[in-house]
Amino acid sequence: MKPILQVISFILLSIHGLRGQTFESMQPLLDTGYFARKTAETIKIDGLIVEETWKNAQKATNFIQNFPVDSLMASAKTQVMVSYDEKYLYVAAKLFNSVSNQSYVTPSLKRDFRGEANDAIVISIDPFMDRMNSFSFGINPFGVQREGLVVNGGVVSEDLSLSWDNKWFSEAKIFDDHWAMEMAIPLNTLRFRNGAKKWLVNFYRIDSHNAERAGWARIPNQYAMISLAFSKPLEFETPIVKKGPNISLIPYLSPGIVSNPINNGANKFNTRSRFSYGGDAKIGLGSSLNLDLTFNPDFSQVEVDNQVTNLDRFEILFPEKRQFFLENGDLFANFGIDGIRPFFSRRIGVTRDPSTGQNVQNSIDAGMRMSGKIGDDLRLGILQMRTAAIDSIGQAANDFSVVALQQKVFTRSSIGVLFTNKEAVGNSDFNRVAGIDYNIASKSNVWNGKLFYMMSFDPIKTSKDKAMGASIVFNKRKFESRQRLYTIGSEFNPEVGYLKRGGFLKYAGDAAWKMYPKNTGINRHGPMLDYDFTLFPSKGLTDYDLNFIYNVLYKNYVTLLFRLRRDYTRLTEDFDPTNTGGVKLKANQDFAYHSLIASIVTDQRKKFAAKFQTRSGQYFNGSRLNLDGEMSYRIQPFGSISSVFSFNRLRFPEPYKSVDLILAGPKIDLTFSRSVFLSTLLQYNSQINNVNMNIRFQWRFAPASDIFLVYTDNYYADSYRSKGSALVLKATYWFNL
Repeated sequence: MKPILQVISFILLSIHGLRGQTFESMQPLLDTGYFARKTAETIKIDGLIVEETWKNAQKATNFIQNFPVDSLMASAKTQVMVSYDEKYLYVAAKLFNSVSNQSYVTPSLKRDFRGEANDAIVISIDPFMDRMNSFSFGINPFGVQREGLVVNGGVVSEDLSLSWDNKWFSEAKIFDDHWAMEMAIPLNTLRFRNGAKKWLVNFYRIDSHNAERAGWARIPNQYAMISLAFSKPLEFETPIVKKGPNISLIPYLSPGIVSNPINNGANKFNTRSRFSYGGDAKIGLGSSLNLDLTFNPDFSQVEVDNQVTNLDRFEILFPEKRQFFLENGDLFANFGIDGIRPFFSRRIGVTRDPSTGQNVQNSIDAGMRMSGKIGDDLRLGILQMRTAAIDSIGQAANDFSVVALQQKVFTRSSIGVLFTNKEAVGNSDFNRVAGIDYNIASKSNVWNGKLFYMMSFDPIKTSKDKAMGASIVFNKRKFESRQRLYTIGSEFNPEVGYLKRGGFLKYAGDAAWKMYPKNTGINRHGPMLDYDFTLFPSKGLTDYDLNFIYNVLYKNYVTLLFRLRRDYTRLTEDFDPTNTGGVKLKANQDFAYHSLIASIVTDQRKKFAAKFQTRSGQYFNGSRLNLDGEMSYRIQPFGSISSVFSFNRLRFPEPYKSVDLILAGPKIDLTFSRSVFLSTLLQYNSQINNVNMNIRFQWRFAPASDIFLVYTDNYYADSYRSKGSALVLKATYWFNL
């Protein structure tokens, strides 16, 4: 226990020192900001920057590289201009080339692009200046839009979610020596305090020709480009105010045909028509608080999850993609840490069939979410939803309730409290969780972390129903470390959340050294140690893994990783290491084994790009040879052909089962224009004996308004017998009242 006590002391001393951090070694907080003048001119959003407003506007220039060298100015010149009126925030930009007749990169004409395989300009807007949450709007030279939400201060690139969708307007044009763009973002799209004189903002550019990311506010190389710690002031000539009603209605109609096998018969199906209708409403409660209402929501148009080969002993967590749950979703979802979440929105609308153990859709009757800011420093989130009963599996209707509060403290830290409740309609069955988080974020972004404490409540109360822990991240230019320490009671039970397992103490972390060589093609490289220990009070140490890693990141975005790994596992229950129904290894057996892992990510700007990872070595009482990959070929700008695949060769002594597990998922994305898209995904998974097909056609006939035609089918991989299919048409329209 001595190392654990040392870690606790380290975390507490680190938290104590946070308030003394300054920006002295970084770009000053009050470095030259942007002054936006109000306009009375009608600005035509056509990508032609000809209005007097733009001629007279301040020009945001002098972009500084984030990658590859954060001490150099951007290779190509960029000018950004901002204005506003009673209805819109306007942004215009000229993005000059560093060579003549420069070509640009885009994977397709489909919205919500991301990654290095793009040219783009992005504006990040932090209306409450808390440096923890922002709206993100981007556009590329082909006029393709993307919008998203940044949470947790943008500490890592995964803190940007592009699943959020809203209504705004933009256009781009390509010229001989530059490309240009204009945006009009409705003020009703944003949440902010009425009468504000100042926001925080950053503009950043992705330049594929020079393999650069550069920002108006300097973001040091060790941090993600979306980091909010370094945003600069955007000052308005007059206070910015929302006027008029802020109500949007998004109704839908969805006819369809569903076919399911009858009693698993080979050629007997129950085919029926279906027709559903419903919709959402977004109601602004003041300028910074929003009420979302939904009635009979239908998520048939949501892109399907990519299947994975599961060799773990635990459930796999898939991200939320449904629009209703996304805005301010971090306020509900980020309590706890990875592997211990008291609230996970995908628990709502999905239940488990006890006879098969498979997840099945659970219709949502109605729901509401109220979320946003109360004042400048307090965030509020309230969710209430009811799911329908499923008589065929004995599933009662359930009410879900969540309340979350988050109070900003110091410069970028916060204290949050959460309460969740799942209660069966008509009986006394319930499950509740209460929790508190202290989220740590220093001014300079060097320190990030949290402390948390949670307790669950069931009809049968126990004393082992608590979870608590801490995490801390220290990130400087040449050294980075993450440490996590937490304990989970054996009866802690967050039914509306996500928990791999309980009843143990875990200590995990890593430490990485980063070197930046000069006059080479390498941006940075260095070794890393990674470790993870799990102890059960009654059994002692049951799991650990130790990893020695070496990372190399090139200036052309190519990455290499080499890992030597040692695993130790003492099984706490019987387990089939193939997860295919073979003979199980018995509980209380222990295994120690080694493996070698290597991965490469190629230059994503090339028309052909790939990611590969291979693993070989021992695996429990046998061996494992693995190759995972993702390949894509870009047919610019009309789409791409791609595929993910996974091969695992597992060999065990008799009587244990040896298998070859194959997962393949070819996908064709076609974009006929910026508003018409077709994607076809075929997934073969031998582990679960399944072939899945999903064909999704989308026509965005008006801003944030779509017609979808979706066909999905599932087959048994060995017999090609259908498990069920559906053809659904869905039409949505966004009304602003």
